[in-house]
Amino acid sequence: MLTKIYSASIQGIDAFPVTIETLGEKGALFSIVGLPDTAVKESQQRIASAIVHSGAQFPHRRTIINLAPADVKKEGASFDLPMALGVLSAHGEVPPDNLADYMIMGELSLDGSVLPVRGVLPMAIKAREMGFKRLMVPEANVTEAAVVNKVEVFGVKHLSEAIALLKNESTLRPTVMDTRAIFAAESATYDMDFSEVKGQEVVKRAFEVACAGGHNILMIGPPGAGKSMMAKRLPTILPPLSLGEALETTKIHSVAGKLQRGSMLMTKRPFRTPHHTVSPVAMVGGGTNPMPGEISLAHNGVLFLDEFPEFPRQVLEVLRQPIEDRTITVARAKYTVNYPASFMLVASMNPCPCGYYGHPKKQCTCLPGQVNKYMNKISGPLLDRIDLQIEIQPVEFDDMANTQPAESSEFIRERVIKARLIQQERFKGEKGVYSNSQMNTRLLRKYAWPDTAGLAKLKDRMEKLNMSARAFDRILRVARTIADLESANNLPASDSPDFQHAITAAVSAPVLSHHIAEAIGYRNLDRSDYGTSF
Repeated sequence: MLTKIYSASIQGIDAFPVTIETLGEKGALFSIVGLPDTAVKESQQRIASAIVHSGAQFPHRRTIINLAPADVKKEGASFDLPMALGVLSAHGEVPPDNLADYMIMGELSLDGSVLPVRGVLPMAIKAREMGFKRLMVPEANVTEAAVVNKVEVFGVKHLSEAIALLKNESTLRPTVMDTRAIFAAESATYDMDFSEVKGQEVVKRAFEVACAGGHNILMIGPPGAGKSMMAKRLPTILPPLSLGEALETTKIHSVAGKLQRGSMLMTKRPFRTPHHTVSPVAMVGGGTNPMPGEISLAHNGVLFLDEFPEFPRQVLEVLRQPIEDRTITVARAKYTVNYPASFMLVASMNPCPCGYYGHPKKQCTCLPGQVNKYMNKISGPLLDRIDLQIEIQPVEFDDMANTQPAESSEFIRERVIKARLIQQERFKGEKGVYSNSQMNTRLLRKYAWPDTAGLAKLKDRMEKLNMSARAFDRILRVARTIADLESANNLPASDSPDFQHAITAAVSAPVLSHHIAEAIGYRNLDRSDYGTSF
């Protein structure tokens, strides 16, 4: 008998359908065709043992399994469960009547237990797109798959449960979740808060500007100044994930196998902190079996690179293209995949190898020329893509001893959200532009061009500080965000009838001289005299 069972596999962060055709007839051959990898080929032993332990009889007859499309490589153990059911159906042990209603995936243990697999969320989305009525997944993945509505999701623990379900002999009920209601109820809570950061008001202001406009930021300061402490708290002042962003972010982490067992949706923006020994493949993604890298795992969140110059030059240079394009293409001889990569880059570094160049109280022990060599580890083109470059000084004792809490993340986040609402209104007709950091030259001239006094100040400071030409656009982008934050402070309450009118008016609020002045202050590394002002 020839039967067909439907499953799916992962390519990039999306799923594609795989039809498992099983032929059972007289003979003694068991073979799997259709470009299976080693894990798929080894499934024969797992399937045979699992069928025996499920109480069924393994058919010792000729069995041929074809994984279609045959010209695409099939990887992983997620085909174990559908292939086992296909074998049983082809030899008459399972009725084929209900097979067309299901998309099935799951790995089998030798005792018949169904083990979790990665990429269930994009597979569930594909099942809905293709019109499948039901989805059969491992019980450990059932909450992840149930995020997708309009599909009945059944979580099975053992092969025997899957067999009973197809025979209509099971009492198993589909898992149902109201995704929107659950997502709305699960507000992201954080263990850290900016109220715990003592002093460093200038740096906290720079972080607020960076989050409001989606700008990348680099911190330069001695050890112990609080660079890592503040970076870890940055997600607490970013706008919360929308449902669409949460789904996209969860898809990436599902494909990478990074979701916690039993989790449904990610409600917090990801915060990735790779070590400086990370390889280019681990950063970008790819490998023998293509997987998302750190860049894509930080999608819709933050990529924090501590000890920035210590990262290999090759690793740092791969950041340039995804920072600009918000996506990354991994092209290899056997595959090409696209991963989303819209992240906020936050980096920190010491001012020199010893860490104390320009320190007010400690002597730098670096040899002449070491400071410049250290700074030159970061290329100009990469530095060009970092809008804010902030010098951090050690925290004063009076600030550390102050017992009064600083401004909390909640209040900062409210201002950031209002500034983002202004940008949403501004760019609602612009494709692929969602924040000030993404403005091109045309949009800069339309929305960020300063008034006469601001333009004069910009010219004066660029000439006196001998700033590079690349700083010009960056300053205008940051100045536009500073102006938006100022407008956000003057907005009425969100439930006010004048709120939308005020948002619309803030879209075209002018960029003034003091906005330009503050933005210039965030371009420390563009100064030709950098290092003398510590």
